[in-house]
Amino acid sequence: MIKEFEKLTSAEMELLHKAPVLVSILIAGADGNIDNKEVRRAISLTEAKQKNSGASLVEFYTEVGTDFEDKIKIVIQSLPSKVDKRTAEISALLAQLEPVFGKINRQVAVEFYQSLREIATEIAQSSGGVLGMKTIGDEEAMLVNLPMIKDPAAF
Repeated sequence: MIKEFEKLTSAEMELLHKAPVLVSILIAGADGNIDNKEVRRAISLTEAKQKNSGASLVEFYTEVGTDFEDKIKIVIQSLPSKVDKRTAEISALLAQLEPVFGKINRQVAVEFYQSLREIATEIAQSSGGVLGMKTIGDEEAMLVNLPMIKDPAAF
């Protein structure tokens, strides 16, 4: 476990571990269809983050990346199937990261937030937008900056 996360409650740790899965589902499902290409991209991103994250997050993404596809499937099953309800529920969960960020080192919080934004952007770009003409579709564009999560660099 990352030393910074030792002071968090089990619920806060669970939220941090679930955040990359939630972001993946949020963006992949923004257009109403979570396709295999987006899921595969989410899996490959967590694998890449195990090697390429800031030093403080490598261990975290190694934990999160274990059985990532199964985690995505389980969380999808627990969420509403309608896009607007699913988006609202995921947004509410992700908004809960702000107080958690306040409990950990600011630099680690900023790295974590940036890693979530990178995941969102990469997944949004993976499905190619409208007829492959745009890199990010309109639905994803509204969510890709994760407006429900306050940037820890700002506080």
